[in-house]
Amino acid sequence: MTTTGSPSASLPCEQFVQLVTAYLEDALPGDVRARVDEHLAGCPGCRNVLSQWGTIIDLTGQLTEADVENADELTRDRLLSLFRGLRRR
Repeated sequence: MTTTGSPSASLPCEQFVQLVTAYLEDALPGDVRARVDEHLAGCPGCRNVLSQWGTIIDLTGQLTEADVENADELTRDRLLSLFRGLRRR
């Protein structure tokens, strides 16, 4: 991942990570989305992060309520905590 001195330096990796969920939800203003797209073109690490998020979304989209209810308590609580945290962003 890059932070300075590269074609994607106008958007540091740390900022991309903060924007990734809004990017995936197509909720970014056009100018910000263009900066993210430019960053992704030059940063294989962030492209990997984006791919991983896509995989997570695809997999969690396949879960049913029964899957969540049948998970052990610790796993269920950790998942719920994670998703609540994502909603706050």
